[in-house]
Amino acid sequence: VQLQASGGGLVQAGGSLRLSCAASGRTFSNYNMGWFRQAPGKEREFVAGITRSGGSTYYIDSVKGRFTISRDNTENTVYLQMNSLKPEDTAVYYCGATRSYYYTSKGNYDYWGQGTKFTVSS
Repeated sequence: VQLQASGGGLVQAGGSLRLSCAASGRTFSNYNMGWFRQAPGKEREFVAGITRSGGSTYYIDSVKGRFTISRDNTENTVYLQMNSLKPEDTAVYYCGATRSYYYTSKGNYDYWGQGTKFTVSS
């Protein structure tokens, strides 16, 4: 699977942004999908994940109620809608694809996108 993330940029605190990750090459609906982020000097961390069918999602506590992950298996794309953004959300965001049930762990991912960066200004 080739993954192409997009949607980064600069946004003010409290604003919204939507990231997209377009997949190609293999059957997109065979993979659970996740969004991770990596801030400067920090480890890459799981942010949100969604199962193959889109029927189940999971978020880290710090983004619950603000971020929404979704997918369109007809368009081979996964999205991350981010609202009420905070400066601490600033990072490079990566999408990933995994066959594993344990999609919160970055070690279980088979494919990664190139990352898209955005900055939240205070």
